[in-house]
Amino acid sequence: MEFKHYTEKTLDEALKKAAQDKGVSVEELHYTIVEEKSGFLGVGKSVEIEVYCEKDVENFLISYIQQYFDNAQLDGTVTLENDHGFYRITVDTSNNGIMIGKGGKSLQSFNRLVKAAASAEFKKRVGVLIDVNGYKEDRYEKITRMAIRVAKDVRRTKIDASLDPMPADERKAIHNALANMENISTQSKGEGSQRHLCILYSPGKEVE
Repeated sequence: MEFKHYTEKTLDEALKKAAQDKGVSVEELHYTIVEEKSGFLGVGKSVEIEVYCEKDVENFLISYIQQYFDNAQLDGTVTLENDHGFYRITVDTSNNGIMIGKGGKSLQSFNRLVKAAASAEFKKRVGVLIDVNGYKEDRYEKITRMAIRVAKDVRRTKIDASLDPMPADERKAIHNALANMENISTQSKGEGSQRHLCILYSPGKEVE
C-alpha cells in the first residue's frame, strides 16, 4: 500500500484533515513529517505528512494473506481481531495440511512472513499471530497439559527440565499455565529456532 500524504499550513491542520478523511480521531493516527516549509514571513508555510491508522494495518494484513491464497490457488477466508495493536488472524481453509505443515512448521513460517511484510510496510514491529482452523488453540491445550505433567515431576524430583524448542506464543501459553503453580517457575533459553522453555524447581516461590 502507499501511505496517504496530507499537506496543510500546520501539523495540526494536516492531522485533523487526515483524521477526518480516515474517520478516526487524531490520537489514533501514526504519522511521519515528510517535508516542512517555513515560507517567508509566514507566506508559503506548509507541512507534508504521511499517515496511517490501525485500520490501514488491518486492511494490509487481510489483503496480503488473501492475495497469498489467490496466488497459490488455495481457498481461504480471513478474519482479524485487533487486540490493542496485536493482530490475531484466523484463517478458514480446506488446505489444512499445506498451511499447517508437520508440527506446525509451515504455519510458523507463514506467520513470520506476514509479520515481516507488515513490519516492513509500516516501518515498525507489528505483532501477528495466525491460526488455521483452530490448530493453535488445540496445540496450546496439548502442550500445556504436557507441561503441567512435567512440572509436577519437577516439583516431585526437584530436578529442572527443558522442553523442546517452540515458538514464542507456545512458550507463553505454557508460562501462563504454570504461573500460579507452587514451587515452579519457567524461563526461556537458547537463540532463534533453538529457543526453548525450562521448567525450574523454585521452592518458596510466592503465588498470588
